[in-house]
Amino acid sequence: MESLIFTALLMVQFTIMFSLGIGLEVADFKRVAERRFVFFVAVACQVILLPLVAFGSAHLFGLAPVLAAGVMLLSFCPGGVTSNIISKLSRADVALSVSLTAVVSILSFITIPPLTAISIEYFMGAEAPDFSFLRLAVITFLITTTPVMLGVFIRHHKPALVKKIETPLERTAIALWVIIVFLAIAKSWNILVENFVEMGTSMMLLPFVMLMIGLVIGVLLKLTRKESKTISIETGIQNSPMAITLAAAISGSELGITELALPAALYSITMYLVVIPFIFVYRKWQD
Repeated sequence: MESLIFTALLMVQFTIMFSLGIGLEVADFKRVAERRFVFFVAVACQVILLPLVAFGSAHLFGLAPVLAAGVMLLSFCPGGVTSNIISKLSRADVALSVSLTAVVSILSFITIPPLTAISIEYFMGAEAPDFSFLRLAVITFLITTTPVMLGVFIRHHKPALVKKIETPLERTAIALWVIIVFLAIAKSWNILVENFVEMGTSMMLLPFVMLMIGLVIGVLLKLTRKESKTISIETGIQNSPMAITLAAAISGSELGITELALPAALYSITMYLVVIPFIFVYRKWQD
């Protein structure tokens, strides 16, 4: 049963990232090359500052080792479809948001495995699950890089097909994402109750701090308001379904969804509580 859940997680995450890929064009990647400075700032915020803040948060709230490792795993994940939707609702630079999400997602199979291995060893020590570094890299490649590139390929060669399936696929991806979150919370309900105050506060603080840091950096660097909002959102909103799936891969498919996935599952809920006020403010904050 648990191995079936793990297989389902892989399929769901593949679907979510494929839905992102079919919304991309080759021109989106060229756009990143044309706006190298903005891209560099966004990636630095997401790949360097976010894990540092997550590390501080895990220590500040004294999270249990497995939960601290789960927070770090979440911080290593790129933004996902959710960050693109929030960028659209916030009247940010959607094209930049999608391009950033795509590029960082494609490269994630290189960045996530080593950072995750270091974090799990640091926080969990002797309790760390015995997982294959190479297996994690391959799984990350299969559920992020592959579906995104496949989506881009299909959009380029079969635009008529994409037009038919894009909206239904996006809705399916969102529905599947909700199911993943509830499964993860239900599976780890007891540990959630025991650590609710620390976990809840930590998972509220992390997106708030990162949304603010991304915004402040954008303003200080005199980027446009659209660009600043986009960096804020891409820095503050992570791909929690991806973190849940990778947590299952690390723990072992025979265990299904474990406590390592709980921070990402809880974040999937608290993140909305934090980001909704930002959306209302950002909609009015225009260039």
